[in-house]
This record gives sequence, structure tokens and C-alpha cells, in this order.
Amino acid sequence: MSLDVSPQLLAQGDIREEDFVATVRDSLPYAYGLIEGLARELQDGGTDRDFADNLTPPPIEADRGQLLRALASDSIRGSLERHFGVTLAFQNCHRVAAFRPQSQHGQSYAKFTSTRSQILNQSPEFRDC
Repeated sequence: MSLDVSPQLLAQGDIREEDFVATVRDSLPYAYGLIEGLARELQDGGTDRDFADNLTPPPIEADRGQLLRALASDSIRGSLERHFGVTLAFQNCHRVAAFRPQSQHGQSYAKFTSTRSQILNQSPEFRDC
């Protein structure tokens, strides 16, 4: 799954992050929308929640591909984190979580990103990829 980059953006020297994020939004609408929703859910949830996560598999394989593309690319993932003011964590082919940046060194983040949690998310009843 590649980004659909405009000729104008290709011709630029330095790329403004907001232009890059717009390209990601337009090229990977499922992934962008999912992360946007998690960031909004986290923000609307008050300060008592460290993170918001997605447990619903993508409806089609193309959407799963978008999510994998967005989270596997350091530049895309980093731009989305800065744009939405979150830290992203990814466990399997659809379970992504948006954390408050200050929570990155806390218990919730450590548990979500632990090898134990990774193993538990590979159990047959939780796998969908």
C-alpha cells in the first residue's frame, strides 16, 4: 500500500509535515480515521484513561493493509503521533492504541507493549490475520 503523492509534493524540496499528513489522510483513509478516532476518544475520556485502543478487525483486507502501512513506516507513524498528540502502540494486525505521550513510561504502556501481551494477542481466538 503506497501513498498517493501529488506531483506538486514530489517537486518540493522540504516537505511540510501538514502536507505529508494530508497525503497520509488522503492515501490511507481507514488508518488515518482509526487513529483520529482513538485520539479523539482518548481526549474525550478525561485524564483517568491512559489510552484508547481498537479491538475491531478492519472490515476488508485493503483497510488492514492501510493500517499496517501507516504503523510500519517510521515517518508516517511519527507524523500521525505528532499531528494527533499521542503515542501509538501496535500489537497485531488491527490492535492499535493511542496513549497520552506522558503515559509512555507508565504501567499501562508497559503492559500493552509487553511480550506477554503480544503472546496473548496471538492466541487463536484473538487472531484475525
